Amino acid sequence: MVSRLVLRSPVWLFRWQVACTRGALVQQRTWAGVSNTPGPGNTLARTGGSSTSLGTPEVMLTCERYPVRRLPFSVVSEQDLAAFERIVPGRVVTDPAELEAANVDWLRTVRGCSQVLLRPRTAEEVSHILRYCQERNLAVNPQGGNTGMVGGSVPVFDEIILSTTLMNRVISFHSVSGILVCQAGCVLEELSRYVEERDFILPLDLGAKGSCHIGGNVATNAGGLRFLRYGSLRGTVLGLEVVLADGTVLDCLTSLRKDNTGYDLKQLFIGSEGTLGVITAVSILCPPRPRAVNVAFLGCPGFVEVLQTFSTCKGMLGEILSAYEFMDAECMQLVGHHLRLTSPVQESPFYVLIETSGSGVAHDAEKLSSFLEQVLGCGLVTDGTVATDHSKVKMLWALRERISEALSRDGYVYKYDISLPVERLYDLVTELRTRLGAQAKHVVGYGHLGDGNLHLNVTAESFSSSLLGVLEPYVYEWTAGQRGSISAEHGLGFKKRGVLGYSKPPEAVHLMQQLKALLDPKGILNPYKTLPAQS
Repeated sequence: MVSRLVLRSPVWLFRWQVACTRGALVQQRTWAGVSNTPGPGNTLARTGGSSTSLGTPEVMLTCERYPVRRLPFSVVSEQDLAAFERIVPGRVVTDPAELEAANVDWLRTVRGCSQVLLRPRTAEEVSHILRYCQERNLAVNPQGGNTGMVGGSVPVFDEIILSTTLMNRVISFHSVSGILVCQAGCVLEELSRYVEERDFILPLDLGAKGSCHIGGNVATNAGGLRFLRYGSLRGTVLGLEVVLADGTVLDCLTSLRKDNTGYDLKQLFIGSEGTLGVITAVSILCPPRPRAVNVAFLGCPGFVEVLQTFSTCKGMLGEILSAYEFMDAECMQLVGHHLRLTSPVQESPFYVLIETSGSGVAHDAEKLSSFLEQVLGCGLVTDGTVATDHSKVKMLWALRERISEALSRDGYVYKYDISLPVERLYDLVTELRTRLGAQAKHVVGYGHLGDGNLHLNVTAESFSSSLLGVLEPYVYEWTAGQRGSISAEHGLGFKKRGVLGYSKPPEAVHLMQQLKALLDPKGILNPYKTLPAQS
C-alpha cells in the first residue's frame, strides 16, 4: 500500500547542548551523524515542518511560548541509542534535518526538540521500545501523520518520537462483512482507496486524509465529514491492538460486531491521544460504497435560514443524507484569496454543502430535486448548484475541506473546536467579532452543523499573548455556559489540556488521572498532553 523505507544506521556523534526548558536547565544531545535521506514514501516528509531553509520563519519552542516545565525524565544516552538500534536496526533517526519536521505541528504553532525518532514495523518492536523506555524512565511521544490541531502529536521537550509510518500493512479485509483489519500507520486516503476498490468505504473522511494515519484518527477519536451518516469511531471501531507503557501487548483486535464479555477496553484508548497506550492495529467496520452520490452547494441569506434548511433537509432527504456542512462568507473569501478557489454560486452571507449517498441514482435525484425546489421556492436558499460527476463533487468538497489550509496562510491561527446546541452555533462568532475588533484579521465560523460542531478560527499577523488573553478563557466560559464541549473532535492535546474542567466535573477528571496512573505509572506516554498538570 505505502512504500516502505529502510534507513542505514546513523553515526552516533554528538555534542551536549542546553535543551528547551523553562525554569530549569536540562542537558540534551544533538547528533552530528546523518542517516539516509527519506524517500517519497515517508509520511513525516510529506506533512510539512519548520524548515527554515525554505525561507519560512522558525517556530518558537513550545517551552518558550507556554509556561510548562520539563518533568524529571531521563535524557537519551549513547547507550540508549545502541539499545534502540538493536530493537529497530537501521530505523533510529538522529539527523536534525529529518527530525525538524517531526518536531513541529503542521499548523506551525508548537515545536519540541526531540533528537531521536524511532520507526518500528511491528507491535513486538513497539513493545520492546516501551519496555526499555519505562525501565530507563524515557518519555515517548507517539506520532502518526502529525496532522493534529492541538499540539498532541509533537514533543513538548525532548521526548523520543515513536513514529508509526512503517506500520502500514493491511492485515485482512472481509468482502462480506466489510471488516478491515490494518496496522495503525496506514494513511487514511490509502485505506479509502483500498476499500473503495472492493466496493466499500471507510466510515471516516477528513480533509487531512492524504497524511493522517488511521491509528492517530482512532487515538484522537476524529469526527470528520461522514459523522452525520456513520457516527463516531467509538461505534465503528470493533477492536484494537494496543501496547501499554510497560510493553504489554493488549490484543483486543476482534472482528466481531457483538461481544458483550466484560468491559469494553478498546473504548479506553479511543480518544486517549496516546497517553494510555500506543495503538498498533485497528479493526473497523466499513459500510458498502454508495452507488449514487450527489453534492449540492447552496447560498443562504442568514444563519436562521441555514438552520431551517437543515430541518427541511432532514425531513425530505432522510436516509440518503450523509453530510450537512456550513461556512460563512469570510471562509469563502479566504479560500478564494489564498487558494484561488472560486465560488460556484452568487455571493451569500452563508453557504451550505449537502451530500447525499444512496443506492438508487433516480431515487436519490428525485428526492434531492424536490428538496431544492422547496428551499429555493420559500427563500431559504438564494442560489445553488448540484454535482454528480466525481471530479465536480471533489471541486465542491474542496471549498469546505481546504478552509483550514486557507486560514493557515492568513497568519497565526487561534483554533477552537466546540460543540454547541445548533441554534446557538454561530452566536459566538458574532460576539467575538465585536469583542476583538481590529485585534484580529479574521473571525470565521464553519463546521459540521449536522453534528452541532463549530470550528471557530481567529487569525492574526502573528502570535500575541494579549490577543490570547482576550480569547481565553472567554471562549471556554461562553461554551460552558451553553453546556457545550470545549473540544468536539480535535481532542485536548497540549493546548487544551488545561481547560478540560470546562467540560468535565472534577470527579471525572480525577478518575481519568487515576486511570492514567494505573496504566502508565511513570507517565512516560505522551506527557504534558490531555490531562491537566498535577502538582
